[in-house]
Amino acid sequence: MKLRFNLVTQIFTAFVLAIILGSIFGSKIDFLQPLGDLFLRLIKFVIAPLILSTLVVGVASMSDPKQLGRIGVKTIAYYLSTTAVAIIIGLAVAFLINPGTGVNITADEGSIPEAAVAEPQSPIDTFLNIVPTNPFEALASGNILQIIFFALFIGIAITMIGEKAAPVLTFFEGFAEIMYKITGIIMRVAPFGILGLMAPVVGEYGLSVLLPLLKVVIAVYIACIVHALIVYSIAVKTIGKLSPITFFKGIFPAALVAFSTASSAGTLPVTIKNTTENLGVPKRIASFVLPLGATINMDGTAIYQGVAVVFIAQFFDLQLTFLQLLTVVLTTVLASIGTAGVPGAGMIMLAMVLNSVNMPLEGIALIAGIDRVLDMMRTSVNIVGDASAAVIVAGSEREIQPIEQPVNS
Repeated sequence: MKLRFNLVTQIFTAFVLAIILGSIFGSKIDFLQPLGDLFLRLIKFVIAPLILSTLVVGVASMSDPKQLGRIGVKTIAYYLSTTAVAIIIGLAVAFLINPGTGVNITADEGSIPEAAVAEPQSPIDTFLNIVPTNPFEALASGNILQIIFFALFIGIAITMIGEKAAPVLTFFEGFAEIMYKITGIIMRVAPFGILGLMAPVVGEYGLSVLLPLLKVVIAVYIACIVHALIVYSIAVKTIGKLSPITFFKGIFPAALVAFSTASSAGTLPVTIKNTTENLGVPKRIASFVLPLGATINMDGTAIYQGVAVVFIAQFFDLQLTFLQLLTVVLTTVLASIGTAGVPGAGMIMLAMVLNSVNMPLEGIALIAGIDRVLDMMRTSVNIVGDASAAVIVAGSEREIQPIEQPVNS
């Protein structure tokens, strides 16, 4: 318990220190950026091998194909349903706060990121692209969905072959343990990484860019907090049979890393570590549910979509009909499937949502300047949602394990 407390304390201290230093020194604090870049590179370099090894072991350990299918259906159903709830909460909070009224900025003050206006893929292409033509290329490029597909088939084939494939399973079991150990080592430098990531962000943005759009930031943050405290608390308490306090304490380090990196995929190693060690989720369930969530679970991003749509509509003095609001909900839920869990992915989704209800894409430029500030909070909610899914799936399977004291790894 002491080690876990020390890690949380160190990460939180680094977070607060980053805010203070960034506020004092402004853009001059950029010299800390290499610390953040190094931390990002460290956690990114374990993502692909960690997903491959742990997911193969997790699938192979489920000797019953019905159990694997059952867990898959539960996971996807939970992710999509909470995403739908999230955007409804985002819309509701936005209509209460009215973030677009009284805002005096021009759309040409910002610029729409190139990725945001890229032609979105059709649903058919999205599903086809899950199947890798070269699995090793998928590993090299870090394509999470394709790595999941590859690992699923290896795990299923190991189960079907049986004894002859035992050496392969033994290899992946050892490889997975190695990746867990490496993740533990990387977490030792997490406080320095968060300091290097957060201080330059605070120094760059400050209050000047936030004040004109303060109501947008407030709306997104309030909606995210409401969603986490109500939806996730109810889910982990009723289905996972886990205290919400224990849940939030256990996933807190990963939430801070997600807030600093603004990357669900980049936080994945930490999320897996916290979920298995602090929340009692078996590794074989966590290794299946969490990588999938890093790609298709976009609760925080969905909240952002709802607030952004209302803000843009109010700014341009447009009236949103019930049919348009329903379209926003459905488009966001469907767009969450296959959207990469990387910084800026929310902008791609926003372009798709705005296009679906015939609203001006120029509205993206209005909030592009604060996207990073919003992205940090919505990513934290995304990974907390991933962890809640792992808890409720394990709980529904009656496989929540007693929470052990973390080892010094």
